[in-house]
Amino acid sequence: MIAVIQRVKSSSVKVDEKIVGQIGQGLNILLGVKKGDTKEDIQRLVNKIVNLRIFQDENDKMNLSLLDVGGEALIISQFTLAGNIKKGRRPSFDSSEEPRIANEYYEEFKTFVASHGVHVQSGIFGANMEVSIQNDGPVTFIVDSKELN
Repeated sequence: MIAVIQRVKSSSVKVDEKIVGQIGQGLNILLGVKKGDTKEDIQRLVNKIVNLRIFQDENDKMNLSLLDVGGEALIISQFTLAGNIKKGRRPSFDSSEEPRIANEYYEEFKTFVASHGVHVQSGIFGANMEVSIQNDGPVTFIVDSKELN
């Protein structure tokens, strides 16, 4: 499971010209589910993300987590994160999880983030979405559950 997390001042997502999710300070999380991902990957990834100290403290140091600042999370499903561009000119999505399982894991990911007390907003799984992000920094990280201890 892979996530691209961006520290934001605000972020929103539209589907069919209607805002379906919107947050203030917090994290914009693009989430891709790969074949072979498990429920343990969800837990590992969420625990890392909500506790990652990437928000500024009073001394302007990255020393506070999403939980510390009471930040929100906008979580967007993005199957292209599991794409492979090593060969040819067209991405291969052979390693992307099939939609039924990917959606189940996406929903569990959102629920687990919320269980930490984080206000969660989201896009719509499988929809064509327009994501607006007001970066804070910018601060962006790619987090792969398979690379976490």
